[in-house]
Amino acid sequence: MKATATKVRTLLEIINEKDIKELITVDSKSPVMEALTIMAKFKIGALIVLHKDKMVGIISERDYAREMILEGRSSKDTKVKEIMTKKVLTLSAEDNFEKGLEIMNKKRIRHMPVMDGKKLIGMVSQGDLVKEMIDYQKELIKELKAFVYW
Repeated sequence: MKATATKVRTLLEIINEKDIKELITVDSKSPVMEALTIMAKFKIGALIVLHKDKMVGIISERDYAREMILEGRSSKDTKVKEIMTKKVLTLSAEDNFEKGLEIMNKKRIRHMPVMDGKKLIGMVSQGDLVKEMIDYQKELIKELKAFVYW
């Protein structure tokens, strides 16, 4: 019998297959309204926040809900840097969906930037990783069915 060939893909491989190829970011000094507009345009739930081309945080729909709506603040007058998550956890390009989901679940977060060494290459969401897990399991089931003798 041959061993199964289903391979767990790296986050780099997953990012390279995403529909949106560019890194979607917002400047830390931009108004929150601009970040919301970008998220709506690309139908995403979080943005990487940059200051002078360096990642300084993430802003998510959750940040907006907690820091703006609940506090009654204006998204036109508040800067992204005032509400963004500053302590950003990252994943490596060589990590896989299992590691990403484990960290996201443990830390109760939904989006994580992915680094290739010191270079920011993208961001993955829980949804991206759950989809990858489902696709992987479907392929694994197909391969395992080939071993079953009826």
